[in-house]
Order: sequence, then structure tokens, then C-alpha cells
Amino acid sequence: MLPFAHQPVLETDTILLLPLQESDFTELYAVAADPKIWEQHPTKNRWQEAVFATFFEGAIQSQGAFKIVDKATGATMGSTRIYDYNPADNSILIGYTFYSTQYWGKGINHAVKTLMLNYLFEFVDTVRFHIGADNVRSQIAIRRLGAVKVAEQEMAYYGEQPKLNLVFEVIKQAWTEQKAR
Repeated sequence: MLPFAHQPVLETDTILLLPLQESDFTELYAVAADPKIWEQHPTKNRWQEAVFATFFEGAIQSQGAFKIVDKATGATMGSTRIYDYNPADNSILIGYTFYSTQYWGKGINHAVKTLMLNYLFEFVDTVRFHIGADNVRSQIAIRRLGAVKVAEQEMAYYGEQPKLNLVFEVIKQAWTEQKAR
């Protein structure tokens, strides 16, 4: 088995996840500058360039962030992140995900999370997700993948004040059984 990588290149026929680079800021901010994206997120003003710059810096420092690319057009669709591996319970988190509104409702999030889960379950037993307490849209989406709410947690995003997040998880065995159906 190959060693685990926090930023592998992952892809489907239509989507490419590339390790986020400093040079991606302008392209990703062009997506993030839409206030509608952040309406349900814990940090509702992330569409502002200075606020997004702090978010982006945290993404770069995490060494687990991705740029999500539409393979057909080469357009940047959004970003997501793998973080906080916990060897004690062999778990890892996925979060900090956002997409351009033009990709909402098209199955992109489901495809991206499926791709990430399939990869991560080669290495861990549990994948958790932090989702803002008011982010109903993301809570519904993650439940469609079979994730179950297991906790609530105050979480401090990089350079920001702590905010309430819900913690969802998918267990490897349940994921494998779900895929077999």
C-alpha cells in the first residue's frame, strides 16, 4: 500500500482535486467573492477579500487543502480540505468546503466527497466533517452520503473566533456496505 498523502491529486471523469497552491489565490477568490456562498457558513463575510485572505492562508498552512477543478472547462469550482488526522482513533476530518453557486445542485459536492471518502478509507476507519451549525444546506448534503451527526463542537477557524459546528461522521464499514448495495 502506498503511504497516505494529505494532498494527493484525486480525479473522476469530470472533477480534479489539486493540491492548493499560493498561486491559486486570485482564481479561488474569484469564486469566493460571491456573498451567497457564505450565507449559511459560520463566517458570513468570507466573501470580503481580507477575510478570505485569512481563510486562504489557513488553507495553505494546513497542507491538506484542494482546488476543485471542472475537467471539461478547466474552471475552478471551489475548495475543500483534509485535516486533523487522529492516530488514537484512526480518524481524519474533511471540511472548509465551498463551491461556486453555478455548481450547486448538480451533484458536484456528492462526487467530490465520494472521491475523498473512497481515498481516505484506504487509510482510516472514520472520517468526520465539521459543518457550521446554521449551514443546513451542507448538513443535508452530508447526510445524503450516509454521515451521522455525532457531536457539536466550538471550533476556531484559522485567524477567527470560535464558532459552533456540528460534527458528522462516516465509518469505513458503513461506507463499504453502502457502496456494495
